[in-house]
Amino acid sequence: MKEVGVDDSFEQQNIKTEKIKTKELEAMKKLSGSYESLFSRRSMKYRSMGLAEKELTEKDYKSLILEEYTFLKRPVFMIEDEIFIGNTKKVVEALKEKLL
Repeated sequence: MKEVGVDDSFEQQNIKTEKIKTKELEAMKKLSGSYESLFSRRSMKYRSMGLAEKELTEKDYKSLILEEYTFLKRPVFMIEDEIFIGNTKKVVEALKEKLL
């Protein structure tokens, strides 16, 4: 977030203390195209829950993200009608360009 210059003009939500609401997640899904694109397989619980061995559906991804904040790929930026998910170099560069 420092790399892209996030300041107080951005509304931030600490999902550790303020759970994601269904409406918020649905808005993210609308912009991203799927719940799977929002889902983080890096979560410690992903392997411990045996999810790597299962075929998950969109319904599964949605309920898992709502149940456990670590399943949401972070950070997520929603700017106008675009969404930027994660912190890969490509996403960070696209976000920087959007903010310019």
